[in-house]
Amino acid sequence: MQLPESIAEIFMKRLAGKFALITGASQGLGRELALTYARQGVRGLALVARSKEPLEKLQLEIDRIAPNLKVAIIDADLGSTKDVERVAAVTLAACEGRLHILVNNASTLGPVPMPYLLDYPVEDFQQVLNVNVIAPFLLIQNLLAAMIDQGGSIINVTSDAGRVGYPGWGAYGISKFGLEGLSQTWAAELAKTDVRVNWVDPGNMNTAMHRDAEPNEDPTAWADPAAVTDIFVFLASDAGQHVRGERLEAQSKWWAGLQKG
Repeated sequence: MQLPESIAEIFMKRLAGKFALITGASQGLGRELALTYARQGVRGLALVARSKEPLEKLQLEIDRIAPNLKVAIIDADLGSTKDVERVAAVTLAACEGRLHILVNNASTLGPVPMPYLLDYPVEDFQQVLNVNVIAPFLLIQNLLAAMIDQGGSIINVTSDAGRVGYPGWGAYGISKFGLEGLSQTWAAELAKTDVRVNWVDPGNMNTAMHRDAEPNEDPTAWADPAAVTDIFVFLASDAGQHVRGERLEAQSKWWAGLQKG
């Protein structure tokens, strides 16, 4: 028997009632995750990016998808400790003191074209580490109490540059090595709690950052960010509660077996 559309839609909303924070939400993967999470029924979304205008445009799109969804847009420099703390405070206020999903997606590439380490300006190196490693550490530290009671999912966005030291990928690659170590440590320390930590390599995507990083490559050969959001929905949903401490590749379908428990 086919369910009425309204009831079928309810059963399809895998994130119904959850509050989520997504960093780097104004473009690329973060933007697609915000739209996808809205379609999947989240109750509240806190969206972070450096500029407010693209977040405002995204909010209008979300309003059309889910008119009753609470959306908080936060323009912030995640390289600033004070801004990170402000993001946490605004998120908690907007999400009624609860948080079920934290996606640390924001990253900065650093100077382009990307210099070799010998020529890397130390100020730029520090900024990349601040945004890509220190900010996720601080957000988890500041928001963990809001997740611990009801449980939740922390998803850190990594890269293959965090597993192999490619020449010229400099501070970005090193920061992803750091993020993977950070993720492993948080996962181990939270192993006996209901908060799970996983990290996802989305693979090559047609984003502004990737085009900046490899301007001589053909971006049409890379995946649309909208095509890699499924794994982020699964990990954020109750169906993904048994998956923790894992490094997953969004474009490798072997992870789909995890959905069977």
